[in-house]
Amino acid sequence: MTHDDITADAVSGPGGVPPGPSAVPPVSAQHASADGGSSGRDTAPSPADAALPPELAPAALTLFGDRLDLAAAYAELLATDGVVRGLIGPREAPRIWDRHLLNCAAVAERIPSGATVLDVGSGAGLPGLVLAIARPDLTVTLIEPLARRTSFLIEVVERLGLARSVRVFRGRADEAASGSSGREPISGDVVTARAVAPLDRLAGWSLPLAVRGGRLLALKGSSAAAEIEEHADVVARLGGGEPRVHLCGVGVIDPPATVVEIVRERMIGPPRPAARKRARGGRSRRG
Repeated sequence: MTHDDITADAVSGPGGVPPGPSAVPPVSAQHASADGGSSGRDTAPSPADAALPPELAPAALTLFGDRLDLAAAYAELLATDGVVRGLIGPREAPRIWDRHLLNCAAVAERIPSGATVLDVGSGAGLPGLVLAIARPDLTVTLIEPLARRTSFLIEVVERLGLARSVRVFRGRADEAASGSSGREPISGDVVTARAVAPLDRLAGWSLPLAVRGGRLLALKGSSAAAEIEEHADVVARLGGGEPRVHLCGVGVIDPPATVVEIVRERMIGPPRPAARKRARGGRSRRG
């Protein structure tokens, strides 16, 4: 896939912000102020922030294998360009490996070989880009509606040499599922999401993207069990099976990643609009 292919999918694809130049100027232009000083930071983001802590090296090698160097390059992009563009908070940069990369990579154990993966609300590429790095057998689509984020994602895909297996889709999840602007709807074996929305809304956006028998893998925290209890009925109405909690990366990362898995058991179509009541004389009443 060429640069033009990726850009076409991201900028002129279904939905999202109308096509046009990215609102994100080059990193150097963003970081420098008019008087040559820094723009809101005491010091510039440093690649040193993305260094792999020695104590995490065994886990990183287990999860990324011979693509560990690629993961390190992505970590550096997050800690520098990602911070400048507001996709990663400055305080998150030193915790990129344990809080972001390793946590996301652990989800790969729930994904079958050769699967197509759709990452909803991809943001800076978490977990979709991490999974594409850790699992070269996967085909990944990063779904993100915001221009500044898709601009970053396109650049990262190119710089990491992932264009053959990763596509950036600029638009919302519902637009990707329904298709628009002359593009076909997309679907996948696995839909992933991290810190996007509560389970009921997330299932409503994500399950239509999964093929029948496919699954949603939602990275959650301590709220996972409570969300399942609260939203299980909604998930069922959306065609999902019983949500289950899995701990991924047990014995590799501490703490393990908490993942809620929902299988799409039934294909539920969009709700039909309610019929208007007809008044006497044949005229419909307005609600």
